[in-house]
Amino acid sequence: MNHNKLRQIMLSLNSMFYDRQREVEALMIALLSRQHVLLIGPAGTGKSALASMLSKFVEDSHYFQHLLTRFSTPDELFGPLSLKELEQGNFKRNIEGMLPEAQFAFIDEIFKANSSVLNSLLSLINERIFYDNGKPINCPLMTLIGSSNEYIEEGEGLEALFDRFLLRLEVTYIREEDLFISMLKDHGEPLIPSLSLHELHHHQQQVNLVEIPDAIYHTIAKIRTSLLDEGIHPSDRRFKQSLSLLRANAYLAGRMEVERNDLLVLTNVLWNRPEERETTAKIIFEIVDDSVDTFIERISPEFDTLLQIIEHSMTDDAGKGKEMVGELLLQGKSLYLEVQELTTKMPNRKELVNLKNDMHKRLLDMTSQVIGF
Repeated sequence: MNHNKLRQIMLSLNSMFYDRQREVEALMIALLSRQHVLLIGPAGTGKSALASMLSKFVEDSHYFQHLLTRFSTPDELFGPLSLKELEQGNFKRNIEGMLPEAQFAFIDEIFKANSSVLNSLLSLINERIFYDNGKPINCPLMTLIGSSNEYIEEGEGLEALFDRFLLRLEVTYIREEDLFISMLKDHGEPLIPSLSLHELHHHQQQVNLVEIPDAIYHTIAKIRTSLLDEGIHPSDRRFKQSLSLLRANAYLAGRMEVERNDLLVLTNVLWNRPEERETTAKIIFEIVDDSVDTFIERISPEFDTLLQIIEHSMTDDAGKGKEMVGELLLQGKSLYLEVQELTTKMPNRKELVNLKNDMHKRLLDMTSQVIGF
């Protein structure tokens, strides 16, 4: 079971949601690692639309979506009390079709959660357990996406809920003018490849097998020390849980070993307060930045070799030559996407931008030659 379908899903989502590469990537990483995502930003930025995609590309899955208010009751999330059970003095809920049965969920305005729903929500998100009439029920929840227009305020009693979200992203309106215009012109919705629950479970199991070299653990420790020096104190639990994100990010890139570049995911993980975001990202970028040259040294010769093999294969008139050319071209595009992804995260590295532009030009030239092959 290869990664092609995962990549196709990401490409489809990116073509549907303009300027949302970070959010799409976070969604896929959360899906593979069984973690939760918090999206913070104003209304109209596509948070709910992106979250609802989970129900569309994961086949045979149960998706639950709800908008919380200050007056929301437990019935809205966990189901109404069973009248039949009430007659017998039991406070059991009818959970059919509700959050305790969902594999994926989107809770809009999640910080509107009041005390009547908070405790049950916390145990369900963190432990995947719902207590119904005192009886624990194991829940199939894989990933919950929460959204809010604003951050929590101190003293609201929502710190524990905020901490349950390993990935936290600020979502803004479309920034680039050309992307905004493209969004305005867009009339269609691309076909998104589907993924069965069986396939997803397989990928999740494979993610658990991704290796983390000792060098990565040492780099994480270095990041931790630098954060502590700046007065930023991520919990040990958050560091431990973040390893699943690193594995998922590596797997999504087609690797079974974590590399330094995967640590960039931690920019959306290790801060506790909004004012810590910029400093956290700066520290992580500076530490990971040392690997850019190594990344380029790996990608450049591999890309050059692929193009050389493609040119050689095009001299083969046999059918196998044409098949090989198509496959190799896809590999070249995959390498280009790796460079493009890192360039998005490190736009100030000119050597990455130059490499991306050069690869893009050469891929276009080679594609033109292949079309005439």
